[in-house]
Amino acid sequence: MTRLFPLALIVFPFASLGLHGEPPRAAKGDPAKPALYEKEILPFLKSHCLGCHGGGKPKADLSFAKYTDDSSVIADRKTWEAVRQMVKSREMPPPEKPRPKAEEIDAVAAAIQAVFDRADAAAKPNPGRVTMRRLNRVEYENTIRDLVGVRFQATEDFPADDVGYGFDNIGDVLSVSPLLLEKYLSAAEAILDEAIVIADPPKRETRSFDTIRTGSIDVAGELGKTTSFEAGTYRVRCLVGGVQVGDEPIRVMMRVLGEDVKEFAVEATAAKPTAIEARVVVKAGTGRVGVKFLNPDPDRKRVLHLKGIEVEGPFDPPPLAYPAAHARLMAHGPGLAPRDAAREIVARFATRAFRRPVTDAEVEKCLALYDAAEKRGQRFELRVRTALYRVLVSPHFLFRVELDPPGAAPGTTYPIGEYELASRLSYFLWNSMPDDELFALASRGKLRQNLEAQVRRMVKDPKSTSFLHGFAEQWLTLRKLDLASPDPVLFPTFTPTLRQAMLRESLLFFEAMVREDRSVPDLLDADFTFVNAELAKHYGIAGITGREFVRVPAPPHRGGMLTHASLLALASNATRTSPVKRGKFVLDQLLNTPPPPPPPELDIPELEDQKQLKGTLRQQMEQHRANAVCASCHRRMDPIGFAFEQFDAIGAWREKDAGVAIDVSGELPDGRKFDGPDGLRKLLRADKSAFVRCLAEKMLTYALGRGLEDYDRRAVNGIMEAAGRADDRFSALILAIVQSDPFQKRTTPEK
Repeated sequence: MTRLFPLALIVFPFASLGLHGEPPRAAKGDPAKPALYEKEILPFLKSHCLGCHGGGKPKADLSFAKYTDDSSVIADRKTWEAVRQMVKSREMPPPEKPRPKAEEIDAVAAAIQAVFDRADAAAKPNPGRVTMRRLNRVEYENTIRDLVGVRFQATEDFPADDVGYGFDNIGDVLSVSPLLLEKYLSAAEAILDEAIVIADPPKRETRSFDTIRTGSIDVAGELGKTTSFEAGTYRVRCLVGGVQVGDEPIRVMMRVLGEDVKEFAVEATAAKPTAIEARVVVKAGTGRVGVKFLNPDPDRKRVLHLKGIEVEGPFDPPPLAYPAAHARLMAHGPGLAPRDAAREIVARFATRAFRRPVTDAEVEKCLALYDAAEKRGQRFELRVRTALYRVLVSPHFLFRVELDPPGAAPGTTYPIGEYELASRLSYFLWNSMPDDELFALASRGKLRQNLEAQVRRMVKDPKSTSFLHGFAEQWLTLRKLDLASPDPVLFPTFTPTLRQAMLRESLLFFEAMVREDRSVPDLLDADFTFVNAELAKHYGIAGITGREFVRVPAPPHRGGMLTHASLLALASNATRTSPVKRGKFVLDQLLNTPPPPPPPELDIPELEDQKQLKGTLRQQMEQHRANAVCASCHRRMDPIGFAFEQFDAIGAWREKDAGVAIDVSGELPDGRKFDGPDGLRKLLRADKSAFVRCLAEKMLTYALGRGLEDYDRRAVNGIMEAAGRADDRFSALILAIVQSDPFQKRTTPEK
């Protein structure tokens, strides 16, 4: 297809769609209530914190001198969230300093939380604002599948999507490069070339073949030529003659494409051959047409000559069998003039592509390309294909567009429309466009009334696999498993197929947890998993054969996702385990309390480069973190990481390391003790709210396509409460996200 318009036709409309919007400002505390900072927080700081974090040169560049009241705490909420967490977990003050009493710690942590809660309660509910964002590669691929009906490998052809907040569907980072624009143009051409077939019914023709065989055939056999046929009815004529022996005439069978057609008696001579003729209905194909000599005599005196063949047809070819995509796209009402038929086709396609009703003006813009193609003399299918091409490169297709109501004042909160809600729902749970049922409910204004039934239907649909696997891959950073490179000498069993099996196990496990509507904390200690033969051997499970995955009871020492080989391998080094990486993974991905990065002024070499360190890995780590600044974070990470130390760098079980029994006991800064992965699982399960909140925040981020802000805390709390009333089941969590204000509403930008 020839390109009919430049890149500017796509780029120009972006500016008019409201691409950017400033997030609303955070609310201040309620001045009518007594200040908590001076009464509850400042006394604790004076007793336990200001010595290190006062004026001058405060440690970790954190000084509390600039905070004077509740409002100053609220204005720097991120810092104070970290302070509350560090104090509550007993990581600060450090162990060498006088320790506050437990009731002091609980009181100051509660006071900081109360400052936040007051601010949230006083603030006007704020659902935030999602940046208009383009479809990422997976969404584009799935949308083309559901819209056009053809497969297009966007994940292979398009440039990689940028990642924000851990996910590749975040509007703020999904930029559009010149290369991607070129890819969009080429993709639209390739997709429509495959979907809309340009073909004519076969024309009737006559094909002749002269002098097929002039000699004799002494055994029963077939004389003929190979040719091709379209489906239909043909007239086949064969010019035959021969040498007859006795009173028995030569008998022949006309054959077409390996099938007997009709038997003939031939009395003509080779000098004066006769024509035998038959009509035959054939399917499309290529093969021989001719005659079979039925009665050659043993003395080889009876001779058959085939002097020529004539094939004429097809006379009544069946209607062209178009691909399903073509038939669906090109369907229109009977008896319409060509342009009216095109208008019906384009309007229906654009409505689905734009995920909302289209205006007459929008349809006419596409039909302008139809008209231009008609002036060039192009046939109807090509004219329509050109108009649909305009739809596929429109920003209304490539972007998920949500426009503010005309004249809405800055800071106005409003429910998004039902069509916009349908798109938010489908791209959350399917990574694709709404289907006919969602469109129908939206068109009648009934989608909000039927959200629960639709969520349950959509999660059961096979299309939800894209969401379940895509979310799990990104939340658990499983895509980084491709970068894992264990030393092949130390770990020869780590093959490319084992790497893929590790990934597959984790994805199938998460999918099963959601589809079976298990409780979210079951992710930590569920008693089953999925393996194929290679992964079963890696885990020491007997009796599993083949490449297909089967569900099995969790083997000894394993249970839940924390002991999946995929997570253990991606949080390891090439030659050894890494308690630091494994501990950091739990804090970051499962509890959403990531430790801060090491101070830039510290230049601490890797363990392998510190030759002075001796003893077991645990002993070396204790020497490694002797620096007090490092110790504050390592006290949280390392005990968690050492709980998994009986799993080697590729997640295989071991009893000893370098001949020494492995110590997997641990103690957190708050004094809680545990032993190995089983003990850690019990500890995390006992404090399940932290894990559930982490998953709720991650999934809400994924569902919205934006990072969470302070003003989203109220919504997260509501999601947690709703899920908690249903035993934290996945259905309740997903439904609470869909019913939340950030998912259902939108705020116009502040000036």
